[in-house]
Amino acid sequence: MAEDKNQEDAENFGLPDIEYKPLEQLDSSKTTEESTTAQEQTSSSKSTTQSSSTSEPAPYYEEEEESSKSGFVIALLVGLVLLVGGFLAYKYVWVPKQEKAKLALLEEKRKARDKVVADSLARVAEDERLKREAAANAKPADGTIETLADRTGRYYVVVSSSVDGDLAMDRAKKLSAEGKSTKIIPPFGKWKFYRLCIGDFDSFASAQSNADASKPEYGDALWVLKY
Repeated sequence: MAEDKNQEDAENFGLPDIEYKPLEQLDSSKTTEESTTAQEQTSSSKSTTQSSSTSEPAPYYEEEEESSKSGFVIALLVGLVLLVGGFLAYKYVWVPKQEKAKLALLEEKRKARDKVVADSLARVAEDERLKREAAANAKPADGTIETLADRTGRYYVVVSSSVDGDLAMDRAKKLSAEGKSTKIIPPFGKWKFYRLCIGDFDSFASAQSNADASKPEYGDALWVLKY
């Protein structure tokens, strides 16, 4: 036995014994390992699939939450649009409408006030016209005719002078028909004339002023006499 062992050691050059396997056996072993690995991978895949299948409800909750947020945003936008629309309608529709109505009311009041003023002025003008017509159509009251007998010391405005008393009286009557009062100064002193006067005054200045004012109506032959 010792010799056989030594002979084997001599053939193996003192190396340890190695167990040899046929190629078919190696391939079978390799196939078995691959099959085991594939099974493990399949099992792992199934486990992952089951895990994924188990966790599928999570996206549903996320989608529902996103849908809720989208609804809130839409509601917020709609509310904002309504608010802006209401403000624009108030500013550019309701306010101008109220201003227009206010201006129309003021215009109506102004027209009514102007009409009242115009009617009042028309009535005043009509009253003045009627008064003028009445005055033009009315017959003036006869003026008085007075013949002075004594001297008074006053100043008279003489419109005419004549030697005939009848002529002085005729002119006085014409003036009386026009509503003008006159006075007749008979001849006195060295003068033999009848003087027809239209007014008497306390001073020469007053009498002269009246004579100047009466010249457009009686002519320039007016003069002042103290009697």
